[in-house]
Parts: sequence; C-alpha cells; structure tokens
Amino acid sequence: MSVPTGDQLKAARTAAGLSQAQAAELMGYPLQTGSRGGVQSRTWQALESMSDERNMQGPVFAMFLLLTGQHPDFHLERNKRPDSAHGPEAADGKETASSK
Repeated sequence: MSVPTGDQLKAARTAAGLSQAQAAELMGYPLQTGSRGGVQSRTWQALESMSDERNMQGPVFAMFLLLTGQHPDFHLERNKRPDSAHGPEAADGKETASSK
C-alpha cells in the first residue's frame, strides 16, 4: 500500500469516526495534554498536515485501515480457535475454566 497523503489519512480517520487522539491511541502514537486540558497527538496532527514532511508509512496505513474496517481488500476477524497461544478466551469469547 502506498504512503497516504495527509488528506487521505484524515479522510480515513473521519470515516472511522475517530478523533485524532483516538486514532493515535489505536495506532500506538504518543498522546499529550493540550493547552486547553484535552488530550492530543502532535504526531497524528503532523501526519495529517500538508506542511509537515512526516508521512505514515504504507504498511502502517494498511493496518489502520484493517483496524477500522476500511481496507479495500481485507478485513480482520477474531480468531475462533481456543488456542492457548491466542489468550485465555474460548471461541465464544468467554473465559475458560483454566484461565480463572
């Protein structure tokens, strides 16, 4: 997947119904307290900015699209097999007796 422009990234974020801070948190970018007390992500702001030289790399953008259900070719699905390598949840999403 190619590197998105700031406008493409903003369009994907708003289509997902996320604020910049929510999108940044989803992708693991740092959050800061803003001057008015709210939470913000300067990193995400820079990625959406047309005047900043930073860009989100294509594979990271693909992951954002996957996580928000917007990827044009693929979608994520919770693993249904109750495998210990995939956490303590059974296929139905409930805790197993061994994980309590």
